[in-house]
Amino acid sequence: MALITQTGQQYYSTASPKPFGDYQFISLEHVINQFIIAYVGENKIISKIKRTDVAFHAMRALQELSFDTFKSIKSQEIELPTSLTMILPQDYVNYVKFTWSDASGIEHVIYPAAKTSNPRNPSQNADGSFVFDHNADGDTLDGGETELAYTPQSTTNASFTVDPSNTSTSSDANDEIIAGMNGQRYGIDPQYAQSNGSFFIDENTGLVHFSSNISGKTVIIKYISDSLGTDAEMKVHKFAEEAMYKHIAHAILATRSNVQEYIVARFKKERFAETRKAKLRLSNIKLEELTQILRGKSKQIKH
Repeated sequence: MALITQTGQQYYSTASPKPFGDYQFISLEHVINQFIIAYVGENKIISKIKRTDVAFHAMRALQELSFDTFKSIKSQEIELPTSLTMILPQDYVNYVKFTWSDASGIEHVIYPAAKTSNPRNPSQNADGSFVFDHNADGDTLDGGETELAYTPQSTTNASFTVDPSNTSTSSDANDEIIAGMNGQRYGIDPQYAQSNGSFFIDENTGLVHFSSNISGKTVIIKYISDSLGTDAEMKVHKFAEEAMYKHIAHAILATRSNVQEYIVARFKKERFAETRKAKLRLSNIKLEELTQILRGKSKQIKH
């Protein structure tokens, strides 16, 4: 059975429906079909199982491998509005880094501000008492209960976005500042010794807040997804195909009754070994690139 089903003319045509380089991946459906053929049946490790069960464990394996094994990093670019906020992407799981790009297209890393946040800010009267929500007639809400009214932005966040220390200064101004601080910079925190700006993520609202010196710049978020956002994303790199099979097999055997513990332990070890092998293969370490970097060190590198 031929694995390549399209001719060279079909592949190199700009009208090709598939993205270029797609041969390095296989679809999740293909993984499920191949697993059923190889692992399920009479005199095989799994005698009988529903396809829906295999699909569930395959999707869970795809999620787990996407977090630290697959190249599942996505990116999104926006021009930061005056609100200094960015909405987290729909399939966001965790961020890799935030950057802003200059006129030359060079990216500058934005560092997290760990010592600020956007806490909920209930409205208060002049005497310090809380303000409660009412309807248009001044009556209480449905059910006879009232709720605290909150302002959209906390004082802490407002101070963070307009803090002059978050704005960038010219090199001349920096020289003047440093000249007057001789012997006074002991104990400086390196994470704040930069002028690229800072950010923090408000998990309650799903918004990323940036410092004021990034306003109007092109901000880029590089983040991790679980590879289950769309059908087109549900694919596995061929370097990690065997790791997917071992993940699925171990998950099925570990959740079944009357399976000998040594079999579960065996597949657990095989799952770990195949995952490690997939990480090494997908790390994409090239000897020429590594030696080129090491040539900048003090010792001569021969290869």
